[in-house]
Amino acid sequence: MDENLGMPKQYIESGNYIVSKPANLVLEACLGTCVGVTLCDKTAKIGGLYHILLSEPTDAAIPWQPSYYASSGLPAFIDAVCNEGANRHRLEACIAGGALLGPLSRRDMDLDIGGRTAGVVAKILQKQAIPVTASETGGFLGCNLILNLKSFNTSIEPVGSPGDIEVDFAKPSADDIDNAIKTVQPIPQIALKIIRMIHNKDYDMPEVAREVENDQIISARVISLCNSAIIGVKNKIDSINRAIILLGEKHLFQLVLSAAIEPFFPEGKQGYSLCKGGLFYHSLKTALVAESLARATEKANPDVAYTAGLLHDIGKAAIDQYIDKAYPLFYRIMQKKSQELISAEQEVMGTTHADVGRQLAQMWSIPETLIDPISFHHEPHKATTAPDLTYLIYLTDLIMSCFQAGLELDCLNHSHLPECLQKTGISSDKLPLIIDLVPRNIFVQARLF
Repeated sequence: MDENLGMPKQYIESGNYIVSKPANLVLEACLGTCVGVTLCDKTAKIGGLYHILLSEPTDAAIPWQPSYYASSGLPAFIDAVCNEGANRHRLEACIAGGALLGPLSRRDMDLDIGGRTAGVVAKILQKQAIPVTASETGGFLGCNLILNLKSFNTSIEPVGSPGDIEVDFAKPSADDIDNAIKTVQPIPQIALKIIRMIHNKDYDMPEVAREVENDQIISARVISLCNSAIIGVKNKIDSINRAIILLGEKHLFQLVLSAAIEPFFPEGKQGYSLCKGGLFYHSLKTALVAESLARATEKANPDVAYTAGLLHDIGKAAIDQYIDKAYPLFYRIMQKKSQELISAEQEVMGTTHADVGRQLAQMWSIPETLIDPISFHHEPHKATTAPDLTYLIYLTDLIMSCFQAGLELDCLNHSHLPECLQKTGISSDKLPLIIDLVPRNIFVQARLF
């Protein structure tokens, strides 16, 4: 029987660790390319879990936060465990994560960000004479590193594992998919209005503010989103007018669009979502990272990149009901056959969320520039109308799947990464710097269990 079953969980996000004495609690980190470490002294009953983003700082110009890097954070984590009462000579470690960000060759090891982080972790533990009792690193798929604070046992499990559940799944017909597209909840008119304003570079904030203030539901969602940890506003926002003052018109534009889109995504832990709200939070964080990368690379308008990131997975909302019924089957195909998500979707359902997303975008008359990243964020080489934006969304989605595992069911084809880096003007040795430029708020806990 699983000793963790029924126990409260606390998720550790990138750049954080928790050290504890015995407690009725399970610590868990969802790891892709990030690396997780547990340290335990079972005699003293002291232990902790640490979630590491990168191996070491990438640029002196980036504000330094020691806990995000193995080189500075791991020694501090070891000291914290010992300061809590553990004996350094009795400590035992487990390591997990460090999935590959892209295909590797002998000539180019720069893409193995997780491998380098795992290597730094191993060297520090060896130097401090702390034995590693379990280590599962590498590969292309994520895992969960779990520490039980009652027994101080560590376990490593695949992300989103459905267990040994048999599936009796009837493939939906073309008519079923067509009906799902036609009956999906439409996105609000205010969202479409903002999308067109952004596309036309015509920002009429007073008009949007009036509409939001007259809609109590959207207004409440906007204010809640403004005050969320993901956005990271220090001063509390209690009105749309105050939001304009503190955030600025363009940023508020983005958050109104996000709040309007939120109900469109299924809320529960089902189908594509691996946690409550997983689909929306993946899309929101992808939008924020896409905006950041657009500024860094100058390959797309940041506002348009934000919108593309927010909308790239809209197709999942329409066919989520079928994923819910066939989730174990999808999981097996991606785990055992190493197929990416859209390949598994095509095999199981005869369509993909990218194809469905394109049909929804066309049905809603979304600007053509945004249809490419919705249609081809898994296959950026097929984009014709907005190739730069599509490659940027592909890279953003890949970064999210690797460094924010555990929000949704997804698996991208990593083979497009070298071409993507070339198209976006990022050399492979600068990729860790791009990861380091991702807004830190992206890594805060957004799980709503």
